[in-house]
Amino acid sequence: MASLSTSPVAAAFPHIQWDPLGALRLTAQETALLRMAETNPIEYTLADSRDASMYARVLLKLLAEASGAAANGGSNGEVSRLSEAVSEEEALDALDSDPLGVVTHYAITKLHDILSMLMSGSGVTISTVFYVGKEGILVDQWKALLRVLNKGGRGDAFAQSGAALCLARILLTACPNNRKSGSRQVSYSSALEPLEALISWIVAQLKASTTSGVALTVPSMNALMDCTESRLLFANSGGIRYLARHLRVSGKRANAAKTKNASKKDNGSAPAQLLYELAFCLWTLTYEVNESVPVRVDFSKDEAVAALCDLVAVAPREKVVRVSLAALRNLATCESLDTPVGEATVSGKTYLNDMIACGLMKSIAHMKERQWTDPDIVEDIKELHGFLVENYKDMSRWEVYANEVESGQLAWGNTHTEAFFKENAKMIEGKGGDFRLLKVLIALLSSSDEDVAAIACYDIGEFVRHYPNGRAIAKKLGAKDLVMPLIENDNPELQRHALQCVSKIMVQNWEYVK
Repeated sequence: MASLSTSPVAAAFPHIQWDPLGALRLTAQETALLRMAETNPIEYTLADSRDASMYARVLLKLLAEASGAAANGGSNGEVSRLSEAVSEEEALDALDSDPLGVVTHYAITKLHDILSMLMSGSGVTISTVFYVGKEGILVDQWKALLRVLNKGGRGDAFAQSGAALCLARILLTACPNNRKSGSRQVSYSSALEPLEALISWIVAQLKASTTSGVALTVPSMNALMDCTESRLLFANSGGIRYLARHLRVSGKRANAAKTKNASKKDNGSAPAQLLYELAFCLWTLTYEVNESVPVRVDFSKDEAVAALCDLVAVAPREKVVRVSLAALRNLATCESLDTPVGEATVSGKTYLNDMIACGLMKSIAHMKERQWTDPDIVEDIKELHGFLVENYKDMSRWEVYANEVESGQLAWGNTHTEAFFKENAKMIEGKGGDFRLLKVLIALLSSSDEDVAAIACYDIGEFVRHYPNGRAIAKKLGAKDLVMPLIENDNPELQRHALQCVSKIMVQNWEYVK
C-alpha cells in the first residue's frame, strides 16, 4: 500500500499552540477537538462516526486556512524548502518563523493517519466520514487538498505528495470497482471531477519529467492503480505516454551510467526504487489491455514497450526486472483483439514485434544464463523467450528491419548491410509511396544516441545507392542538411558514417570512390 514519508518538521507537531494562530480562524470547539485528538489514541477519536467526521473537517479546514493565509503573505515558505528531517531544535525554529507551513504538514500527516486507520476495516469508514447525505455526496472540503497541489512553485514536496495521496484514497472509495461487499454506496459522480483533477495534476508532473517532480506523484499514482476506473482515467489523460517517456529517459541514463561505470551520485538517473514504483504502475496498467481499446493502442504507440525493454536490459535491480518482465508478458499474451490503428492492428503479435525491434531477444538470451532468486523472473524469461522465438520465425527479414526502424532502436546487424539493401531498397518506398521509413531514418539522424545516428547515416546512404533516383529523394526530404553537421561530430564512428553518407548522396558512382 502506498505510504507517506515523515514530515521534515514532525518534531514540532506536539508544540503547536492553536490559540495564537488567529489566521486559522478556529472556533473554541474546533480547538478543543484538536487538543483532544492529541491526548487520546486515534482509535478513540475514530470510534464514533460523528467525532471522526468533525475531526476530518477540522483538518481540512486547517489546510484551507493555512493555504489561504500563506497565499496572502502569511508564510515565508521556510518549511516548504526543507527536503529532509531536521532536529527538534530546528523544527521548533521553523514553527516560530513559519507556523502556517508547520500546520500544513501537521494537517496532512494527521489526515493521512486517519485515512490509513479507516482503511483497516473498523466500523467507521472513509465513505461514512467523507461522503454525506443519503446519496453519499463527497464533502466540499476536499478542495483544500487540491489547493495544496495547485500551489505550483510555492508548494513543497511533502505537502503536495501527501495531499495527493490523501485525495486519492478519499476518491477511490467512490469508484464502483473498488467498493467492498456490504459497504456503504456513495456517489461516484460527485468524486469524478476531483478524480480527474488529481489525475491531471499527476500527468502534468510526469510530463515535466523532472525526477523530483515525478517522485511527488508516486504515492498517489500507486494508490490510483488499485482501481479500474482510475487506471482508465489515467490512460485517457495520456498518462501511459508520459510514464513511459520518463522511464525511457531514466533507463537510458542508467544504461549510460552502467556503461561508463559512473557513480550513482553523478549520473542524474532516477533511483532504482523510483524506477521500480513507476514500472509497477506500468505493469498494473497492462491488465487493462484486454478491456480497453485506447489502453491497448497507447501501449503500442507511446514507447511503453521500449521503456520496459530498456529496463530489462539495464536491470538496475531484480525487482525492477521482475515487474518489467511481467508487464511484457501480459502484453505478449493479450487476447487476440484486432484494434484498428490507421491500417494497422494491435494484438499480442504487435507487441512481440516491438519487443524484437527493441532488442529484447538479445537481452532475454543473456538473462537465461544468469541465476535469479525470484522464480517468477525465471518463469517469465522462459515464457517470453518462447513467444519471441516463435514470433521471430514468422517474421521476414524486412519485417524485422521495418519494426526496428519504427521503434527507433537501431542496432548493427545483418539488416544493415549492402546485401540487405540490394534486396530490399525498393521496399522503403512504402505501400503508398510515402517513404515513411526513410523519413523515420532521417529523423533518427538527430538522435541523442550516436550509434543510432551512425546507423541511420549508413542506411540512408545505402538507400541512395540502391534505389532508383534515391539521391534526389533523400535530398528532397532533407537528409543532406541533417547529415552535413554530423561530419564534424566528436564521435569518430559517427563522423565516418556521416561523411560516407554525404558522399553517397553527392557522388553519382560511389563504387569508384570506395
